[in-house]
Amino acid sequence: MNPFDLQLRTRLVFGEGSVARLGEFCQQYGGTRVLVVTDPGIVRAGHAERACEILRAAGAQVSVYGSVRENPTTEDVGRCVEAAREVDADLLVGLGGGSSMDTAKGANFLLTNGGRMQDYWGIGKARLPMLPLIAIPTTSGTGSECQSFALISDPVTHQKMACGDEKASARVSILDPELTVSQPVRVTACTGVDALSHAVETAVTMKRNAVSVLFSREAFKLCIGALPAVLREPGNLRARGEMQLAAAYAGIAIENSMLGCAHSAANPLTAHYQVVHGQAVGRMLPHVVRRNALKSPEAAQGYLEHARAAGMESVAELVERLEAIVREAGLFSTLSELGVSRVKLGELAKEASKQWTAQFNPVEYTVADFEELYLEAF
Repeated sequence: MNPFDLQLRTRLVFGEGSVARLGEFCQQYGGTRVLVVTDPGIVRAGHAERACEILRAAGAQVSVYGSVRENPTTEDVGRCVEAAREVDADLLVGLGGGSSMDTAKGANFLLTNGGRMQDYWGIGKARLPMLPLIAIPTTSGTGSECQSFALISDPVTHQKMACGDEKASARVSILDPELTVSQPVRVTACTGVDALSHAVETAVTMKRNAVSVLFSREAFKLCIGALPAVLREPGNLRARGEMQLAAAYAGIAIENSMLGCAHSAANPLTAHYQVVHGQAVGRMLPHVVRRNALKSPEAAQGYLEHARAAGMESVAELVERLEAIVREAGLFSTLSELGVSRVKLGELAKEASKQWTAQFNPVEYTVADFEELYLEAF
């Protein structure tokens, strides 16, 4: 196993109704002019106004940037920066899914350190302190609440830039299962499959270590039981809470081990065909698990240990279970059904091979390997 230096930078606060403590944490970090960064759906659901009421009761002036879009680009971050500057924000709240939290983190880089988002592509490129950030996920998927990375797309190249710095991490992440019940069923499915894919991929990456595997395995066990439960019973708060924990734990695993080729193959599908990320990664994950297990005994062992921890006995059974869950979530369409052109698979494969996460996969994938993956899923 690789060596590690574990520093959990984010305080995790979990429990039904825990969003009520938002004002307490705002005061703790000296927030007086707060910008809540969220998306239109969260505004319509009433969660943004509830957060504002709690913050105002704590004595803060509050503004809302409610125009976050899925898979935020540098343009989205720029608009959020403008909103923050208008009110001279001294604390940010990322409320919503991964896109809201990533937009808030991206804006934090530019507000405090200047320049362009491209300047922070990589790790540790921010020189100056950043504003306190409180993350409140309303989905159970990306694990962004427990990561120091902002994933921001370049609108020209469609490349997803992973901009990471420990200063960008949320000071506090509030995990309140009650906030996730308002999700549409498809959002629950897509984000849940994303969390599941994180739990699986982090178990076998080249950068994995004893701590990351600990979190990825617990996340996997929670996902295997809780995701089918929330799909069957959307109001099941226990299962909702387990999915929130699974997503957060998988986020901690990502922070310590990174991801692999299922994400590398998924990103071009989202960039060029607007395939929702959870759909894309869920479609590619079983193929990547099979290929990794065949070509790497270490990866096969990692998958097997995951499978056994969740009551399965083989990698083949693990793959079958992954396919079954993705199918139950309604996300197992072929690439052709998703509108992907067969003649474009070679171009997609070239892009996939250049994705940042590919370098951490336990098996090296050539462009030809990625093209074979896409053909299998076509």
